[in-house]
This record gives sequence, structure tokens and C-alpha cells, in this order.
Amino acid sequence: MKITIKDDFIKLGQALKLAGVVEDGVEAKYVIQDGLVKVNGEVDERRGRKVYAGDVISFKGKDIQVVR
Repeated sequence: MKITIKDDFIKLGQALKLAGVVEDGVEAKYVIQDGLVKVNGEVDERRGRKVYAGDVISFKGKDIQVVR
């Protein structure tokens, strides 16, 4: 799966919402804080983590590639 961003980066929580893998920001907050999300293969528990084009987010067995 791919998500396209317009700016230089998108925050991790927003990226999960854009990809449609979470319903809202509250759900994004909890799955990130619970260590269920990886960025480029590493668990990241920061909802505000900046994700850039070329990064890959992994959640529930799905890879989300960020493109610009």
C-alpha cells in the first residue's frame, strides 16, 4: 500500500489515518503507544514522529510506503 504526501513530511498518526488502517487520531495514539507500529523496521512510540517519502510504516502485517 502507498500513501502520497504533499509536504516534506507527515506525522505518524496522520499517516496511519491517511492509509485508512485506523479510524481516528485516538486509535492511532493507542496503537503507536502500545508499540504496534514500526517505521523502517523499528518500533516507534511517538505519534508526532515525522515520516518522510521513502519511509515504510508497518502495522498489522501491512506495509505502507510513503511517497511524494
